[in-house]
Amino acid sequence: MTTVEDVLAEYGTTHAEQAGIKLADKPQPLYQLLVLTTLMSARIGSDIAVAAAKELWQAGWRTPKAMRDSEWTDRVHALGRGRYVRYDESTARYLVDSAEFLHERYQDDLRNLADAAGSSPERLEKLLTEFPRIGPTGAQIFCEEVQAVWPWVRPYFDKRALAGAKKAGLPADPEKLASLVAGDDVARLAAALVQVNIHAKKD
Repeated sequence: MTTVEDVLAEYGTTHAEQAGIKLADKPQPLYQLLVLTTLMSARIGSDIAVAAAKELWQAGWRTPKAMRDSEWTDRVHALGRGRYVRYDESTARYLVDSAEFLHERYQDDLRNLADAAGSSPERLEKLLTEFPRIGPTGAQIFCEEVQAVWPWVRPYFDKRALAGAKKAGLPADPEKLASLVAGDDVARLAAALVQVNIHAKKD
């Protein structure tokens, strides 16, 4: 029988952790999560999106201002080093468009986005889709990750995570799933269950 401990032990690393983001309720790590979400919103593997994000951090573009001040060709090259090659040119534009939107709408601070959402995950999803490139799936990715530091988003499990729970023999109900772990581990469990679902499809 698969247990929550088994699932977390095998797959319990969030995308933010994989990308080297020390997620906290602060402007810079929240912005880095937004960038990672933007990268993952293209039809591309999450491992490539994570690698591309690391290249962007390595180049020093960890804040919206730094991203806005960067050159398009430099962003394209950084994405290319992360093997993000099919969407490198368009994404290089989206990243700056997103940083500009963040500045104009939320003064470079995604905590203002949280305030605008009014403690409603549904409202948060909708507001996230106003950012360039981020659609409903990207909004769900952001919500699953950010619940680690925004407790009001919990418990957040998208359809992929709930499908993974069912395949692992765990409750396919957000509240019941969340009760199986400590609050801060809900994001890890959500990420792990998405991986369970992906690997079950491959088998």
